[in-house]
Amino acid sequence: MPENKKEIVLGVTASIAIYKACDITRRLGENGFAVTAVLTEEARKLMNPLIFESLSGNRAYYGMFERPGPWQVEHVALAEKAAMVLVAPATANIIAKIACGIADDLLTCIILATRAPVLICPAMNEDMYANKITQANIAKLKSLGFKVVGPRRGRLACGREGNGCLAEVEKIASEVNKVLSKSAAT
Repeated sequence: MPENKKEIVLGVTASIAIYKACDITRRLGENGFAVTAVLTEEARKLMNPLIFESLSGNRAYYGMFERPGPWQVEHVALAEKAAMVLVAPATANIIAKIACGIADDLLTCIILATRAPVLICPAMNEDMYANKITQANIAKLKSLGFKVVGPRRGRLACGREGNGCLAEVEKIASEVNKVLSKSAAT
């Protein structure tokens, strides 16, 4: 990876919108970012990490103790090299875990260890998104300085139309640029 590329750690969770994480990976790469995907165990059941490796040219991570390689404390190393941690799609589960400070997988450990900005992009059923608990967790994350790109209205996995679809890839990429521009200025 060239030294001048900013590193985006892309957290991928088990939402039906997981396929859009591939488009996000590609778009961020086209915009000059290096992308390292970190999949939750549940996301790994939906999509093979090799897809993200092919799209990004970087190793994809999916577990605290999964793959052999040079020894390092991976969650700390990934947290330190990140210019941003982007969680897209973000399920209600990962949002709740982050809001409560739970660090029981590689992605949540990275988020707790990073000093970089964290951008959360929810994608879930409309009722789950509107649930008071989810809304309280999102409000808590915002109050702690996390950035959130809310979902859009569209056809949900359950077949209904509603507010819970992952934001458009272009909107997410634009917000990444905006947040990183602000953090570089400070």
